[in-house]
Amino acid sequence: MTAQTRSEIAALLERHGLAPIHRLGQHFLADANITRKIAALADLGAGSKVVEVGAGTGTLTRALADTGARVVAYEIDSGLRPLLRDVTAGLAVELRFADVMDVDFAQALDGPGWKMVANLPYNVGTPVVLEALQNAPDIEQYVVMVQIEVARRLAASAGSDDYGLPSVVVGIHAEASLVFTVPPQVFYPPPRVGSAVVVINRRSAPDHASRAILLARAGFGQRRKMVRGSLSEILPDPEASLEKAGIAPTSRAEDLSPEDYLRLAAVS
Repeated sequence: MTAQTRSEIAALLERHGLAPIHRLGQHFLADANITRKIAALADLGAGSKVVEVGAGTGTLTRALADTGARVVAYEIDSGLRPLLRDVTAGLAVELRFADVMDVDFAQALDGPGWKMVANLPYNVGTPVVLEALQNAPDIEQYVVMVQIEVARRLAASAGSDDYGLPSVVVGIHAEASLVFTVPPQVFYPPPRVGSAVVVINRRSAPDHASRAILLARAGFGQRRKMVRGSLSEILPDPEASLEKAGIAPTSRAEDLSPEDYLRLAAVS
């Protein structure tokens, strides 16, 4: 099946009496080359298990199912139900209409080996990825399109301008790379900012991961302070703990790598 063009998406929505809902971050992908690239990056085939978040008008959903993969597609907008049933008819797609922020992926997906492949709605991209990384180990890879600034944060290294708590969470649980950027005009309607596709490959959860993220959250919550000050409410003797971990107490949160936070968690 070919991907939907902008005019086809507009016609589909009109036929079903629908329109994009801004508060839901609906910007529907309308480019066959990009849907093919995303599916190819995920390396899907018969036996693959894919969870999609934000099925929209189904253009990426169809591309994923065309690989032979089993697709579970979440969509918050129940008004899209008849449209999505039409465009996914005959394909191995299970449509689930729910707010993904209320979904416990650890319970909702059966067994390991899942991949999240999605054009993530702008308003939930970061929390969906970070929550699943921390709590849904059965999702082993993410190939997701998000706003360009979100993509940079997810893939950032310590010390860079984009580095923050999301970068630490990703770095603790996975390896991430920003693969390619996507211009606004390939969406209907076009967003005001560019997008990018990020690939995130899960690693086995290290010891003290939750503690390390708690420390990073405290550090970035007061990022203007040196860590000896920003971590003082969590660590009874922050200077001693930092020195034991080999971290300068005068460092700031953005100076510490995910490995630094893990090392600090292990000794504090």
